[in-house]
Amino acid sequence: MDFKNEIAKQIAHAAGLQAEEVLPFLEVPPNAEMGDFAYPCFRLAKVLRQAPNQIAAQLAEKMQDVAFLQKVEAAGPYLNFFVDKSLFSRSVLTKVLQQQADYGKSELGKGKTIVIDYSSPNIAKPFHVGHLRSTVIGNALYQIHQALGYHCVGINHLGDWGTQFGKLIVAYQKWGSKEAVEEQGIQELMRIYVKFHEEAEKDPSLDDEARGWFVKMQNGEEEAIRLWKWFYDISIREFERVYKMLGVSFDAYTGESFYNDKMAPVVEELKEKGLLKESEGAMIVDLEDENMPPCLIIRKDGGTLYATRDITAALYRKKTYNFDKCLYLTALDQNLHFAQWFAVIKKMGYDWYKDLIHVPFGLVSLESGKLSTRHGHVVLMEELLNQSISETSRIIAEKNPNLENKDEVAKQVGIGAVIFNDLYNSRIKDVVFSWERMLNFDGETGPYVQYTHARACSILKKAGNTFAADVDFSLLGDAASTAVCKLLADYPAKIAEAAAKLEPYILTRHLVDLAQAFNKFYHDNPILNSEEATKNARLAVVSAVAIVLKNGLALLGIQAPEQM
Repeated sequence: MDFKNEIAKQIAHAAGLQAEEVLPFLEVPPNAEMGDFAYPCFRLAKVLRQAPNQIAAQLAEKMQDVAFLQKVEAAGPYLNFFVDKSLFSRSVLTKVLQQQADYGKSELGKGKTIVIDYSSPNIAKPFHVGHLRSTVIGNALYQIHQALGYHCVGINHLGDWGTQFGKLIVAYQKWGSKEAVEEQGIQELMRIYVKFHEEAEKDPSLDDEARGWFVKMQNGEEEAIRLWKWFYDISIREFERVYKMLGVSFDAYTGESFYNDKMAPVVEELKEKGLLKESEGAMIVDLEDENMPPCLIIRKDGGTLYATRDITAALYRKKTYNFDKCLYLTALDQNLHFAQWFAVIKKMGYDWYKDLIHVPFGLVSLESGKLSTRHGHVVLMEELLNQSISETSRIIAEKNPNLENKDEVAKQVGIGAVIFNDLYNSRIKDVVFSWERMLNFDGETGPYVQYTHARACSILKKAGNTFAADVDFSLLGDAASTAVCKLLADYPAKIAEAAAKLEPYILTRHLVDLAQAFNKFYHDNPILNSEEATKNARLAVVSAVAIVLKNGLALLGIQAPEQM
């Protein structure tokens, strides 16, 4: 039984409404003494032409004989529902234990395709912590939507084209060597890239030289393409190593260069539709009627820009995948860029422009300050992950030196801590790395949730990983058991909410709440040394919590160790 839906039906029947009108406003009170569910009657005042507290009293009277409710009370304008605890725990736990890894999944998005453009690091630059947010938020949204039945297409739109490659070619020719690049790879490319910017501040003609090389790349000149391809291959090897550590994969690696031969027809279409105008030698689309600066399509030297490639990519993706939604995971400071080229798609007459969604996020920084590739102030992603694994290894050696597979567990916990830390707050908030907070086994962290999962697994293991099927659910009427069951029941709705709002933190916070509720349940209720029927019922709760914590962590891209 879905208690929330059933209560909504009962209210609707008593008030002469449709259940769909009631359901969105059913709440879970902050205090269990106020009921398991509550409905504010303010919304019915206009319809029923009565004061909210009068409506609450009348509806409470009408709903006294509902089988699955212990009682219904009016508290001022609120209608408070107290469910039959035994029936409630039976309903929730049976469903979790039957569905196992499928609990929380649905067919909400069946038949719909969602394209997610995420990660997108720049070729020939190191994969640093600045790329972490797009990667892990995008991966979580991919997993969450997939759990809801959507057909997901994950695209890594690599920054593998543009003037920066002209800069790199100039830098390589002036200050680099084949031997150094072959030996040190992306570190050497980074060194000469930083050197270029230092020198260009003194000699601006270097920028013109770099633009010239990019035009050669666009024209397919052999030497320019050879160097570009070399830098590309070196970078991909490094990226793949980091993605493997993070457990992230993509359905397509179609970077900016993929659209190089597809832009001319798009520029032609913009001309034919009368949208392209000349401005100071460049070609633009005027967006004055949208209250935005013009969208630059072709530079005066003939070079294309991000907008040209993004418009081309959107047209290609619509034709190839026929998406229902296309999400773009990038930093908040790119809001204007996306708003501009979305407006160009609209002006081109494509009504699916409204299905293009920019999903912005805040900055990531270390306690020591901001990041910048131009000035070489970066922390490599691989270094950060290895440092987190190393810190976790130290904690494990201190707290549980005899742990089996401790290297593997350190990896799962260390990397999980980094991901969880990023996904814990609304994505628009800036993320600051603090090792002390991130690796705290007692705080609202990844290690805390993983440790709670391991604790549940440990209890089950001691019980022989089994319990009798005929659970006496009437033995789970205490407040701690009910609190856990409520959070288990709410888990599928949290997945749907996280997808609807494009906010993984909704799920992340829910897992912390569930872990906290379970630890209170564990503290309040002896399990293994309680009477047989009680032990059996409580083991059902432990098993359900282990299932849901593991399922939820997987949707965030985090593993759930069984021992810690």
